[in-house]
Amino acid sequence: MSAHGRDKGRWGNRFGFILAATGSAVGLGNIWRFPYLVGKNGGAVFLLVYLLIVFFVGLPILLAELSVGRAARKAPVAIFRALRAHPAWSAIGWLGTITGGFLILSYYNVIGGWTIRYVIASMGSLMDAASTAAGSAAFFGAFVGNSGHVVFYQILFMGIVMLIVSGGIEKGIERACKVMMPLLFGILLLLILRSATLPNVWAGFEFYLKPDWSRLSDPGLYLDALGQAFYSLSLGLGIMLTYGSYIGKDERIPSAGVWTAGLDTLVAFLAGLAIVPAVFVMGFKPDAGPSLTFITLPAVFARTPAGMYVSFAFFLFLFFAAVTSAISLFEVAVAFAVERFGLRRPAAIGLMGLIVLLLGGYSALSLSGQPKIEFFGKSKDFLDAMDYLGNDILLPSGAFLLSIFVGWVWLPQALGELTNGGTLAFVWEKAWIWSIRFIAPLAIALIFINSLLW
Repeated sequence: MSAHGRDKGRWGNRFGFILAATGSAVGLGNIWRFPYLVGKNGGAVFLLVYLLIVFFVGLPILLAELSVGRAARKAPVAIFRALRAHPAWSAIGWLGTITGGFLILSYYNVIGGWTIRYVIASMGSLMDAASTAAGSAAFFGAFVGNSGHVVFYQILFMGIVMLIVSGGIEKGIERACKVMMPLLFGILLLLILRSATLPNVWAGFEFYLKPDWSRLSDPGLYLDALGQAFYSLSLGLGIMLTYGSYIGKDERIPSAGVWTAGLDTLVAFLAGLAIVPAVFVMGFKPDAGPSLTFITLPAVFARTPAGMYVSFAFFLFLFFAAVTSAISLFEVAVAFAVERFGLRRPAAIGLMGLIVLLLGGYSALSLSGQPKIEFFGKSKDFLDAMDYLGNDILLPSGAFLLSIFVGWVWLPQALGELTNGGTLAFVWEKAWIWSIRFIAPLAIALIFINSLLW
């Protein structure tokens, strides 16, 4: 890529793009958020609602982002100028870049560092400490309360991300995803097989797979499913706009989008299949929240035969998922620096990496007992504040604006991208138009209002 970003990177082939896009979507949200939302919302009925929302709300916006990105072939901030849209629409690009490339990535690399620590600890002292639920909580508390350790693992994780992104699009991001995504699926299948051998596990599978239809009357179920779909598919973060700009003109965007959404949903489902039944039969609550991953699950692993190896495999799986998402978030920041400031790619990686690390340092330090901060009327530590601002405020704002832009301003051009200039059939064109114009904006508005009222 040139200093001014004129020579855009390219995916080596369609399979590489799908794996990279799926790797972006498959992240911590699939593994630590999705299972506890299933537990919280009554099992399989949540799965069914989630699937409907992914394909009728999430997928249409995913296709819109990919089509806009490919048409402009620019980083998010420059996209709308390249499309000759009104300058006000550039707010979408700025929201995506700030939200994904900086705010979310800043604390995501902190949590990514936790996965490295737990991979190592799984073969060391973790299983002894996690022999009781209280011991597992104490282990986690001692780790996140040690600022030096948290910052060290944060830097290590971010260093890995920077190294991968430094290889460029095809030789860096695509190559890494071609290795990590198959490994991720393989480890996940092993974890499911291990869960299936636990005593009385079928009661757990029944909880996970048998719908409790009475929960359909709970509006919270729909809001949780909406929020998870956007969180999981990386919508409104600038990622799919950026990845779309690297797609060749002969690629079939609808097909690639379906594969990406489908594989992402499959990983979420399988992660729940590996986690929820095991937690259920071991007597823990499957709706324990994010602490399910770093406190409840180690306690579950400590009670299972060969728990050390199961724990190691699980946190290695979690590490792969975190890395594939983090490199996509970081690529948004790097592409911004290359195009906005004319930096060469290595310089952009160094500068953006330093900024993200410094911002993330506040999240790392806020976990060790630093004072809470008032944020939108809520008392939060810095990490939680960044999560709330990024995922609950800025992400839905950007996705909402994009759906309005594509549905009401740029629709003919979007259809041109989705049909490759009219050479391909887009069999669900009318359903897509209806969703991008009406269903998606309404759904996003509900998420946004709910996040403000929470």
